[in-house]
Parts: sequence; structure tokens; C-alpha cells
Amino acid sequence: MISLRNIRKSFGNLEVLKGIDLDIQQGEMVSIVGPSGAGKTTLLQIMGTLDRPNEGTLRIADTDVTRLSSSALSHFRNAHIGFIFQFHQLLPEFTALEAYEAYGTYDTIGELTKDLVQRACRDALGTTAVTLADGTEYDLGGEAWDRLDLYASVSQAVGEEITVETPRERLEALAEAHGIGVAPFWVPGKIVEELFEELVGSKLWAPTFVCDFPEDTSPLTRPHRSKPGLTEKWDLYVRGMELATGYSELADPVIQRERLVAQSLEAANGDPEAMQLDEEFIQALEQGFPPCGGMGMGIDRLLTAMTGLGIRETITFPFIKPQGK
Repeated sequence: MISLRNIRKSFGNLEVLKGIDLDIQQGEMVSIVGPSGAGKTTLLQIMGTLDRPNEGTLRIADTDVTRLSSSALSHFRNAHIGFIFQFHQLLPEFTALEAYEAYGTYDTIGELTKDLVQRACRDALGTTAVTLADGTEYDLGGEAWDRLDLYASVSQAVGEEITVETPRERLEALAEAHGIGVAPFWVPGKIVEELFEELVGSKLWAPTFVCDFPEDTSPLTRPHRSKPGLTEKWDLYVRGMELATGYSELADPVIQRERLVAQSLEAANGDPEAMQLDEEFIQALEQGFPPCGGMGMGIDRLLTAMTGLGIRETITFPFIKPQGK
């Protein structure tokens, strides 16, 4: 049985959960429905012991989990709770490669990513000038791949200067002028990224690192060393497709906490992609995390870039219909 009593949760001055009482019996199946921003995700995070309430008690299987220490709560979660997440964790085609480089930056991890892609081409196909499925050739070689500033490229595309200081109202007007619907919970940086996707990203044919993303959409990324409001992050585009993401990792637990609290507020306002405050992650950072660069790449997208084939032909673990059905 799961029993919640007087569960309250606030993010800053915003009270999201206001004294929730709920009982779920063993074997009972319950759906929680409501509009965006109602607090569904926050409530489920608390029920799953991924977050703690400001007030109230949560009992699971006769255990008051609100009284458990972080380590005891982690053991309890592993033993008694399972999750089916909402997003890409369920997609079979999401096979990812991650790499980290101690004392590296987004510059050095970008170079490592380029070398990795080129070596994969040479090892698998014997060349970086690959022949795609439609017979055309595409060159993944070169000593240096193009670099493109995110805000500069959007500014050029819309015909006016766009910076992190551009008011949200102006960004929303530009988005609507280009046929982009803006969700009420989108932060300004999200609108800029959507403008980029619509006006620039799909047109990038050569391998290109798109660099320097806004802080409000990059909560795990180190602040840019010389550009306030931006982070040291790139997205790698190949033939108009995003292939990988890399950045200088944020290693400061104080800044990381501030970023995740802000993300929790965005989640409470209805943003389904916003992150939640993760105390165990913060505690790990407090033990010491060297400056480093990190990257993540979809393996299936890499195969698509190398061959020109679609996801159906390159998926690593496809769903297969049983024979005779």
C-alpha cells in the first residue's frame, strides 16, 4: 500500500502541491490526470522517492520513506520501486555512445568526436568519403569541421541581432512569424533553439559543430568562459541531422544546484523536458568532479550518417514481428 498524507512541495515562492492525501491499495491501478503545470510529475517524483516533499509523509509498504536517509532511501528504491519513464528510455532505436575526457573541454571533446566518426568510417568502409544509399558521395573527412555560433546563425536567418538579452516577447513574435507555435512554458533559449531548427539546422549539409547554447536550456553544462548567459555546448550536425551533443561538463555543485532548482520550477510550470533536483547527483559532485568534456552520440544516427539509410535499416535492436503474424 502507498499512503500520502498532507504532501506539500514548493519551488521558491511557487507552491505546487498543496496538502495531497492519497491511498493506493496493493494491486490497484491508478492514473493521475490534469492540465500541464498541475503538479503531476512532481507528485510522481515524490511517490517514486526521486524527490522529497517539504511537508507531509509518504508510506510505502509500511515504511515511512520520508524519514529514511539518502543511502537507506536509495536501497529502498532499488528493492521496491520500478519506473517506466515517459521519454526516450523506451525507444528501442536509442542506442547511445557516451565519452568523457578528464580535464578536457567542449573543444577537445569535439576533436575526439570527429576522430571517432572518421575512424569508424575508415574501419567499417575503408574511407571517410562514403557512398550513400542513393549513390551520392559524402565526405566525413577533413582536419577541421565547420563551427557555427547558434545565436549568430539565428540572427542572420531572421535578419536582426538575437542575443540572450532579447526579450521573450520578441522571440515569440519571431517564432510565430515563421510558423513556430510557442508553448507557454518555453524559456527564451528554447525559442531560439526552435528558430534554429526551423531556419538553419536542416540546411547544414557539411559536418558542423553548432556552438554556445543558452544556460536556460543547458542545465548540466559549464558557463561559457567569455560569453555571459551562454554555455560551452555544441550539437554536431551532419546532412541536416543532429548526430551528437558535447559540452564542457559543469563540475560546480553550487551552480548545479541552482540550475536544477530552476529546472524544477520549469517542470512545475508544465515543461515536460525539464529536469528535477537530484540530491544524490549533487552529493556526488560535492565529493569532487574534475573539469572534463563529455559527449553523447546516437549509434543508429551514426550509421545513418555513414550509409544514408533510414532508421529502419540501421536500428540496432529492432522490433520484429513474429513469423506467421
